[in-house]
Amino acid sequence: MAMRKVLLLNGPNLNMLGVREPAVYGRDTLESIEAEVVAYGAGRGVEVDCFQSNHEGALIDKIHEAHTCYDGIVYNPGAHTHYSYALRDAIGSIDTPVVEVHLSDIEAREEFRRISVIAPVCIAQIKGKGKLGYKEAIDVLLEHEDR
Repeated sequence: MAMRKVLLLNGPNLNMLGVREPAVYGRDTLESIEAEVVAYGAGRGVEVDCFQSNHEGALIDKIHEAHTCYDGIVYNPGAHTHYSYALRDAIGSIDTPVVEVHLSDIEAREEFRRISVIAPVCIAQIKGKGKLGYKEAIDVLLEHEDR
């Protein structure tokens, strides 16, 4: 089946983009980034739905739902990247491909940010490309589907 629906999932504090540490995360708001990714997806024939939560359980529920509703997930787990085995297990429990995205290069930041417990259950990780990483993740999902 051709990839037609992708979930753009953003974790804790990403609702504060544009305000939170603009030198690290840029001045774009989450809403403006989501609009760009939705438009980019439409141009590639992909419907993109967006969801953000600061709550681990809500993100887990959305990942579980995605199993039957989406062909792929683009996911910025925020701080959950580094310690949420519950989110890792949620991704590992579904067969929907997930691409992990980070606006900043997590490997060039504080020591605690360099480890991702999420990456091993994802098909790819994109970091340090700012908002363009979300668009690249759509491309990665489409390429993965073509294999």
